[in-house]
Amino acid sequence: MPNQLYNILVPIDFTGKNKWAIAKAIELANSFHCNIHLVHILHKPVIPFIPVDKTDFTPYESTSDLHECRKKLEALKSLYSNQLCGAGKIEISVVQGTQRKMLPKYIGQYEMDLVVTGLSKFNLLQRIISSVSISRLVRKTNIPVLAVRSSGLISHFKKIVLPLYDNIPLRSIKMATMLGRHFKSTIYLVSLRNNEPGHVNILSNTLEVIQSLSTIPVQSILLEGKNLAKSTLNFSKKINADLIMVNPVKEFRLPGLWNRITNKFISYGTNIPVITMEQKPSE
Repeated sequence: MPNQLYNILVPIDFTGKNKWAIAKAIELANSFHCNIHLVHILHKPVIPFIPVDKTDFTPYESTSDLHECRKKLEALKSLYSNQLCGAGKIEISVVQGTQRKMLPKYIGQYEMDLVVTGLSKFNLLQRIISSVSISRLVRKTNIPVLAVRSSGLISHFKKIVLPLYDNIPLRSIKMATMLGRHFKSTIYLVSLRNNEPGHVNILSNTLEVIQSLSTIPVQSILLEGKNLAKSTLNFSKKINADLIMVNPVKEFRLPGLWNRITNKFISYGTNIPVITMEQKPSE
């Protein structure tokens, strides 16, 4: 986990949700002076034409889609470049293939530090697809994914909520302290009230780790309730939190049969931006 952001990736599908993802990426880029990569994954069924010269074979009937996508990305770059301050710049790329395969490949090849994705307004199918995609991408790349909604755009992260489950999340701690230094934040460590001694120790031990890394304010709070996701959301709304940091495990899904069926991740239960991060086995 780097102590600085250098490259932020924003997946582009040319829908409305890209607007607030780019806006959030620009806010972060202006704070950390890093680059933004706007990447569109072009995936079409392979329906090749039969060329006269076999050496002219191309997987698509024409390259018009590639040119069209490139033009759209160039228009986005032109639109948003003047909003960048400092040394950061916008890079654009059109990549052919499936998002499941090519996005992790791009992240590794160009050393992305963070992915920022926009969440669509209520659309059940998109919600399920997005939740699965975020969890899969985080697990496959070990890169944090920040999910934002149209009503969740803020220019700072003053109050960062870090819910704890069954371990000390070192990668999340490093990310939270990095953001905390830049935005002069307060970190709120929250956990469900539990009678098991080891559970309380996770809260106190995590507090000690953060205090050893930084002097930013930290508070530890035990929450009432049976579901960590729901209790975290209630607490975050109560204090008007600016960011929630979670792990892509089932404990961060909202309770209830319908929520389980639709895979309602914590990101879709709030307008507060949510960063999803994987923890390494040793953590």
